[in-house]
Amino acid sequence: MKKLLIMCGAGHATSTVVRTKIESWLSNEGLADKVTIKQSSIGDEEQNIAENKYDIVVSTTQVSDSIVDQVINGVSLLTGIGANVVFDQIKKKIEE
Repeated sequence: MKKLLIMCGAGHATSTVVRTKIESWLSNEGLADKVTIKQSSIGDEEQNIAENKYDIVVSTTQVSDSIVDQVINGVSLLTGIGANVVFDQIKKKIEE
């Protein structure tokens, strides 16, 4: 079971929108049983990400340079432009 973190600046608004889209996509792809999802804010999770406590991290906010390589930029899930790229990145991480 993979641990997926979805985060935004405060852990409420945009991460909720992204979580809904990811949960729907996971269900449609038959992958919902392969991940557990946590929703939070960047301020609460930056250290946990640095310590590799999550297998997949999707963010709608800027992240520090120290963790940028561990984070999938989820802004396209808000705009709809390039959303498939994000879903492909998530799927790849699930299958690793």
